[in-house]
Amino acid sequence: MNKHPLSVRRSGLLLHPSSLPGPGSCGNLGADAYRFVDFLVAAGQSIWQMLPLGVPHGDSSPYQCLSVHAGNPALISIETLADWGWLSSDVITHASRHKHNTSGHRTRLLAHAHAGFKDKASDADRASLTAFIEQQSHWLHDYALYQALHQHFHHQSWVQWPQPLRDRETQAVVEAQVMYAEQIAEICFEQFVFFRQWQALKDYANRYGVLMFGDMPIFIATDSADVWCERKYFDLDDSGEPRTVTGVPPDYFSETGQRWGNPHYRWEVMVEDDFAWWKRRMAMQLQLFDVLRVDHFRGFEASWVIPAEHDTAIGGHWVEVPGEQLFDSLLKHFGTLPLVAEDLGIITPAVEALRDRYHFPGMKILQFAFGGDSGNPYLPHNHEINCIVYTGTHDNDTTLGWYQSQGDDVKSHVREYLGLDTDDDMPWPLIRAALESVANTAIFPLQDVLGLDGRHRMNTPGTTEGNWRWRFDWWDVPVDLARRLHQLTGMYQRLPG
Repeated sequence: MNKHPLSVRRSGLLLHPSSLPGPGSCGNLGADAYRFVDFLVAAGQSIWQMLPLGVPHGDSSPYQCLSVHAGNPALISIETLADWGWLSSDVITHASRHKHNTSGHRTRLLAHAHAGFKDKASDADRASLTAFIEQQSHWLHDYALYQALHQHFHHQSWVQWPQPLRDRETQAVVEAQVMYAEQIAEICFEQFVFFRQWQALKDYANRYGVLMFGDMPIFIATDSADVWCERKYFDLDDSGEPRTVTGVPPDYFSETGQRWGNPHYRWEVMVEDDFAWWKRRMAMQLQLFDVLRVDHFRGFEASWVIPAEHDTAIGGHWVEVPGEQLFDSLLKHFGTLPLVAEDLGIITPAVEALRDRYHFPGMKILQFAFGGDSGNPYLPHNHEINCIVYTGTHDNDTTLGWYQSQGDDVKSHVREYLGLDTDDDMPWPLIRAALESVANTAIFPLQDVLGLDGRHRMNTPGTTEGNWRWRFDWWDVPVDLARRLHQLTGMYQRLPG
């Protein structure tokens, strides 16, 4: 039996660390992250759910990353590096006066910290860095070289690099390792710092009963260290370009479907080595998180595969995927799989059977519940115990923004279903409905418990501008919010312990 950490009643909040307050252009793993854990504890919440922690491309999307293993250096707390004695406060103060180039100054600060480490680190810290590099050698060296080359070629995809480097010819790789040795060492140091800071934060959260809940996209970007280094697992042509890409077919929401552009897996190759690539990937994710959502779970039963030359998803077709073999192998290898299936959209009985075979919780979104009939599976009276109920997710509008944008029919249905005379307190009636649900787990985006409108949403699918940048401020948090949330959480038997 796959015993799951979400098999008891709990609740929690959804917030990516980049949305935390603090200095710099995005939140980090420093003091405000610990303060957020303290807030969760005070509010009776035992889950911190977030988005993937990887290194994004230029659009900042955490769902298209440069590596399935590496952590995002933008989340490193510079102040913590000073606390560790590797960076002087004078250097930080000088850099803070030049916020017009935050990314560049952060890079220089990390370089200063690396120099400070080499000069001042204790023997124990030096041994920790050496051990980290050895333990993560199956991906770290390749990733560091890839990043050094990616920066040298002005962030062009590896497919556009000179042919010897594109194809990882031995001599070209060895020469590049020598040429970029200093940059490679700094990139390895950055990853060491990220994982050290992350593990300290996770230990702190776990100590106070808070589970860290992560997110893993099923597909990965063509322009990534993983595809560059392990081309045999992906459906590519001789030049490295995808032959087929993934997406979803035309449906009610889009007459042309969605063409995501990620390369399709060569599942037959993955079966041959008993899914070694997936085991390496999963091992890292289970090191980072206590629970892990698998994005687009439907793709483990069958994937919508599109010829790469097609501009839309119309010309795609379903290709069966050996999901049962994969999860059997992973379960045998790891013993337990604390996964959550993102099973939204049009889900077939075969996908439900795959999910239920391993007792993975599915997802119920309250924003999808209203405006139809009483059989809507997202309505609370249709929920099941082994699922997670959300008011909304990072891809939805805030619940207040959603409600304000609905027509009279949906608003009337919400009020009638929840027994409301007025909607003045929205979105709290939906938060209460999620807490009341029989679902073992209830999760709310922080925007919802703060009562924020649609100007504060995290992402609008199908758009590329203005996403992934939302941040809150502690001034946004009412002084009685933790008490109010704690009281409701206790009322519906979701307090930890």
